[in-house]
Amino acid sequence: MPKKIIFMGTPLFAVPILKSLYQNGFPVSIVYTQPPQRSNRGQKINKSPVQNIAEILNLEIRTPEKLKNNKEEYEFLKKLDADLAVVVAYGQIIPKEYLELTKRGFINIHGSILPKWRGAAPIQRSIMNLDKETGISIMKIEEKLDNGPVCNIHKIKLYKNDNSQDISEKLSQLASEKILDDLDMILDGKSKFLKQDHSKATYAKKILKSEGLINWSDSADNILGKINGLFPVPGAYFLFEGIRYKILKAEIGNGRGQIGEVISDHLEIVCGKNQSIKILEIQREGKKVQKIDEFKLGSLIQKGSIILNA
Repeated sequence: MPKKIIFMGTPLFAVPILKSLYQNGFPVSIVYTQPPQRSNRGQKINKSPVQNIAEILNLEIRTPEKLKNNKEEYEFLKKLDADLAVVVAYGQIIPKEYLELTKRGFINIHGSILPKWRGAAPIQRSIMNLDKETGISIMKIEEKLDNGPVCNIHKIKLYKNDNSQDISEKLSQLASEKILDDLDMILDGKSKFLKQDHSKATYAKKILKSEGLINWSDSADNILGKINGLFPVPGAYFLFEGIRYKILKAEIGNGRGQIGEVISDHLEIVCGKNQSIKILEIQREGKKVQKIDEFKLGSLIQKGSIILNA
C-alpha cells in the first residue's frame, strides 16, 4: 500500500520543502495551511504561500481556522490513516489528540539548533543574539512546545552581515534537501530520536514591533544584530524629530564622538563602546527605501545632528 504524508505549513519558508517532497515523489495526500487573510486595505483575499504552491501542484488543501476542538478535522485525519505528518511553520499548535493519528507521528522542521531557540522566532533571535551558527532540527512533535526528541540537526554558519531573510532562505533550502533522506529513514522506522537536554533550552519569543527601537548606547555589534535580525519586518528603527526611520542595511564603522551623534555626511552614527554604525539603506516613515547617497540629499539629518534614545 502506498505511503500517505500530511504536510502542514504556511509561510514562504515552507514552500521549498513542500516542492521538494512533491518533486521527489513523496506522496503528499493533503496540505494544511492557515486560511486566507483579508488585506488591511480593500477586500483582497491573500492566500498563504503554501496554499499558492499547493494549488499549482494540484494538491488537496484544507484551511481550518483552528484544529483544537475541531471534530471535523480530527475525523478527517483519523480516516486518512496517514503514515506521517510533516509540519513546517504551520502557525497552529497541534492538539495532543492529533499526534496519535499517524503511524510515524508528527515531524517538525524547526529553524534552530534545538534545544536552543524553541518557539516562534528562532532565526531572528539567533541573529540578534550574535550566534555563530544556526540550523534546522528534525524533531518529533510532543505536547510541549518544541520539546520532542530530535533525529537530526543540520547546521550552517552565521556571519556578521547575514539578515533574517537571507538565513530563512538558506535554512529553507537546506531543509528541502536534507529532509529527503531524513524522511526515508523515518518512514522506514530506522531513525533514532534522541531526547533534548531540556536544561539547555532557550526560547525565541514572538517579535514585538517595539523591539525595533535602537538604543544608541548599545554596542555596534548589538545594533547591527538588531538591524539584521529584524529585517525585513518589523525592522530596526530610530526616531528623529518625531519621525520614524527604519534601517534596512548597515555596517560597523570606527568613528568617535557623542553617543547618538551623526559624524559624517553619509549618516554614520556613534554608538556605545566607542563604535559607530554606517547606514547603507534607510526608509523614512511613509517613504520608499533609499540608498544612503540618495537619502542624504533631502534629509534633515545632517552631520552634527544628535539622535536621542527616545
